[in-house]
Amino acid sequence: MADQTASSPAGSGAAVLAASAPAAGPAAPAGPVPPVRDGGGRRRGARRHRWPVVVPFFAFLAVCFGLPAGTMVYGAFTVVDPASGEGRFSTENVGGSLSGAYATGLTGSVELSLVTALLATVIGTLIAQAVVSSPRPALRGVVVSASGVLANFSGAPLAFAFIATLGTTGTVTQLLHLDRTGFSLYSFTGLVLAYLYFMVPLMVVTVLPALDGLRSQWQEAAASCGATRGQYWRHVGIPVLTPSLLGGAVLMFGTAFASHATAAVMVGSSQPLITIQIANALNGNVLVGQENLALAMSLNMVVIALLVMAVQIPLQRRSTRWLG
Repeated sequence: MADQTASSPAGSGAAVLAASAPAAGPAAPAGPVPPVRDGGGRRRGARRHRWPVVVPFFAFLAVCFGLPAGTMVYGAFTVVDPASGEGRFSTENVGGSLSGAYATGLTGSVELSLVTALLATVIGTLIAQAVVSSPRPALRGVVVSASGVLANFSGAPLAFAFIATLGTTGTVTQLLHLDRTGFSLYSFTGLVLAYLYFMVPLMVVTVLPALDGLRSQWQEAAASCGATRGQYWRHVGIPVLTPSLLGGAVLMFGTAFASHATAAVMVGSSQPLITIQIANALNGNVLVGQENLALAMSLNMVVIALLVMAVQIPLQRRSTRWLG
């Protein structure tokens, strides 16, 4: 009796296990598989819904950039007959913008831009490196703030400030008797000084992120291998910074090439610059009816600006990849 009572729980447990075990035999047919939705169609639909959002942006580009650019190109290749007032397609304006005094102005602008870009790149990089290597954080804040302000101080206010300081009757000119040394603010050298006033701070702001991207571990690794500081910069620092420095130099060139107000107020037409010649042609200060010639000179500037951008964008991408 005791044996039967003891075996009863075991038997009931075996019965439960047998009932919970899957039945032997052929497997039951699987139910219908739900269809897989196509994610590509959903993405295409999302892209279609995004188009109305960017339509105002493209409309803005077409009105503010496309329309002026088209008008400039059309006027540059159009010659108007003074007698009948009818226009005809011709390359006369473009040819005239690349010859004579206008070619001299284009060459003068390129020369001024090259000199100021080279000097601003060297001086700005040295100042930025001194700020980065300084152990005083307050110095960095002061230099960055001052550079941000001075980089935007250009045009007519800057020209008047230089005239009052280094002009013929300027304060510094009278104190230091610069007129006896043959220095003249209204010359190529004076323009270089005025342009460097806002280009050097702009270069400091431009190259600071690249200098911050140089990792201290690189210099420590070079020192552990026995390299001097000069060897580190020659074999590691400068090669890594080369794309950023070249990109900054190209940016400085474009900034100087497009500047107009500072040179117009300081030197007027005494220095041959393409921007001043365009303003004179549009205003009729030299000859009347030269508006299309001014558009042709503007087209030359746009072509040079596009070449500058074509060089700067790959350099900027490479610098971001190396220092990112």
